[in-house]
Amino acid sequence: MKTGGLYISLAVLVVLGGTLYWSNHRKPSDETTKASADTPPAILKLDQSSIDRLEVKKKEAEPIALTKANAGDWQITAPKPLRADQSAVTGILSEVSSLNSERLVDDKASNLTQYGLDQPVVALDLTEKNNRSEKLLIGNSTPTGSVYAALANDPRVFTISSYTKTNLDKGLNDLRDKRLLPVNADKVSQIELIRKNQDMAFGRNKDAWQILKPKPYRADGTQVSELLNKLTEAKMDLTSSDSSGATSAFSKATPLATAKLTDESGTQQLDIRKDKDSYYAKSSAVDGAYKVDADLGKALDKSVDDFRNKKLFDFGYDDPNKIELHNGAKAYLLTRGTGGYDDWWSNGKKMDSSAETLVSDVRDLSAGKFVDSGFSNPTIELTVTSGDGKRVEKVSIAKAGNDYIAKRENDPSLYQLDASAVDSLLTAAEGLKPAASK
Repeated sequence: MKTGGLYISLAVLVVLGGTLYWSNHRKPSDETTKASADTPPAILKLDQSSIDRLEVKKKEAEPIALTKANAGDWQITAPKPLRADQSAVTGILSEVSSLNSERLVDDKASNLTQYGLDQPVVALDLTEKNNRSEKLLIGNSTPTGSVYAALANDPRVFTISSYTKTNLDKGLNDLRDKRLLPVNADKVSQIELIRKNQDMAFGRNKDAWQILKPKPYRADGTQVSELLNKLTEAKMDLTSSDSSGATSAFSKATPLATAKLTDESGTQQLDIRKDKDSYYAKSSAVDGAYKVDADLGKALDKSVDDFRNKKLFDFGYDDPNKIELHNGAKAYLLTRGTGGYDDWWSNGKKMDSSAETLVSDVRDLSAGKFVDSGFSNPTIELTVTSGDGKRVEKVSIAKAGNDYIAKRENDPSLYQLDASAVDSLLTAAEGLKPAASK
């Protein structure tokens, strides 16, 4: 009995083990099949970087052909040679190279007419470096708002989102470079601004701008960079189909300014004119004239003083290493701690927060305007050392009526300072105090 019971128990155990083995090995297969059925199939999977030709065909429009040059930039070759908007082309390629469907509609479609795919709304031809090509067809909208799509020579029909269709349905004006001056702002070495009453020129040395004309002046880098950005970001307005209208308006408008940008490839020119509140521009790099944003016109409608550096000192937001101030017979000296310490010292004594007040007042000294005369008998001398001793700036300040006039060493410019700013500086110097003893 004992032996028989043992045999029965072993038999049951074998059956249970076999069932468990089958269940464990069968279950993932079932789940995989279910997951595969629930996951919308991919339409295209391409290496975006390998695509070097693209053709966009739209109903009742000329095909747009684009090729990628050896340098990696895309160019429009048809219907006429144009520079391409690199981000716009990249956007299409990014969308289409990894294109997923919403669902599979028909795995063996025999009639594409019902989906609008026999004469697609948009067709994209993509060719890779190995000459492998794919053609995506985009057809009618579905009753639920999706869009039918298929690949040429593939019997399957899918749906894609209307958002995806919008990202791929681009015309010539969407894909062309709309910049009037197609240059890289970081590569521009010189800017020239020619106006009716004054010519200005700005030169760049590394990241620092200098005014070259009408005279050598210190430049406000922020203002010059803003001018450069406005010029390099200026775009033609292509919303109107009447291109001759802008050309006619430009010819009748009043000249405002001519801007020239120079980089390693040469010089490009932009002429801007104004008619009431509208601005028009004509570029040496683009055929025709175009209406432009009013912000561009306003950016050019400035005098040289608007681009001059009104700050007396260049150390900016970096703490200087040393400040020397002489006001008549009174002298003040601040030195910044070394060895990683940010404390301020004077005559061997560590100073309290009053030192920071003085440093802030020196940093804020700025001209209200520039003048041509009035500087004589300076009574205040300021010397600021910064950049670990690499930069030494010396400024003399003289009383002039109710205000003050300052002059930097080796700089012919005269900076008119508000009296309150200088008075605050002198008050801060008088208020310097040693830190409390611990």
